[in-house]
Amino acid sequence: MSKSLSPFTKQQLLPQEETLEILKQKGELFIGIPKETAYQEKRVCLTPDAVSALVTNGHRILLESGAGKGANFSDKDYSEAGAEISNDAAKVYGCPIILKVEPPTLEQIKLINPQTILISALQLKTQSKKYFEALAAKRITALAFEFIRDEDGAYPAVRSLSEIAGTASVLIASELLSNVNNGNGLMFGNISGVPPVEVVILGAGTVGEFAARSAIGLGANVKVFDNSITKLRCVQTNLGRTIFTSTLQPKNLSKALKRCDVAIGAVRGKNRAPVIVGESMVENMKSGAVIIDVSIDMGGCFETSEVTTHKNPTFVKHGVTHYCVPNIPARYSRSASISISNIFTPYLLKIGEEGGLENSLRFDRGLKNGLYFYHGILTNKSVGEWFDLKHSDINLLIF
Repeated sequence: MSKSLSPFTKQQLLPQEETLEILKQKGELFIGIPKETAYQEKRVCLTPDAVSALVTNGHRILLESGAGKGANFSDKDYSEAGAEISNDAAKVYGCPIILKVEPPTLEQIKLINPQTILISALQLKTQSKKYFEALAAKRITALAFEFIRDEDGAYPAVRSLSEIAGTASVLIASELLSNVNNGNGLMFGNISGVPPVEVVILGAGTVGEFAARSAIGLGANVKVFDNSITKLRCVQTNLGRTIFTSTLQPKNLSKALKRCDVAIGAVRGKNRAPVIVGESMVENMKSGAVIIDVSIDMGGCFETSEVTTHKNPTFVKHGVTHYCVPNIPARYSRSASISISNIFTPYLLKIGEEGGLENSLRFDRGLKNGLYFYHGILTNKSVGEWFDLKHSDINLLIF
């Protein structure tokens, strides 16, 4: 009898036991929330309500005393929500998971234990190579919340803060136009028989959309400029009305700027915001007009812009008041804190539910997008190229 030509051995053809997926073990998270020390940073990552939700789900929160003070949340609010309060910053930085708004300083990184998980903003433009080397030395796993994506591919943290910045830019402009701040004495409201305030918005992204929404709500006449027809179409759709829109044509733009009372710059660039309004255009603007440059954190889109602070937010150049504070949402620290907290809480609950960050990263591509350090290995390509550091593909490290 001829020998069987089957490619399988007799052993392989025998029935095998089925290996079922092992249930993910729910994990307990121990989260440290240190006090923000960055200049004029008043926000906090979790509100007492969010802490309560996490504690109810079996997680521990250690909060540095006074961490919520800038957003008007007291230590008592947090302790009643179930958080532990400590005056010792080193103890808070010793937690296995650290939650911050601003990235930690080099001094603070020294307090962090090896193999810690750090969740904070990255603020790439303000970082140094030393920061990344310090994280690598401690084999830290780090997530930048501005890089985390949701199911729609959008960046929820960036969008939330942009919504605040857009709305705030109009509120700030209305303050600066009043006599109290030596403005032109103009009111944003649409008063019968009085011509409305003219507002020019550069950029039709989230900031531009929310600035337009607020300005229209107050009764202003709004003009939106952007080179993306799709974005301009989206703004019209989202606002549910037709408004003046135009591509960034110098002739149309300089005509609009000459007539406007308020100009809001909300244009982003890849590395730096493009300068759209030259100095000569600013010179031709009305005396007492107001410029709010929201793009200042990326260099600004008005040639005359210079960085200012919340303490001294404005300066006058060519008779035009410039407001160029990079961190506008910190001016509304409580609203901004609630907004950030709304983004963090579901992620933290999910990480706990799935038995830790490692498992969550396997199943959540949007969360994986926020990762820029994995056990001390740099995994973000743009960070690697920006600082000339060696980086690895995260998909080769997590299976």
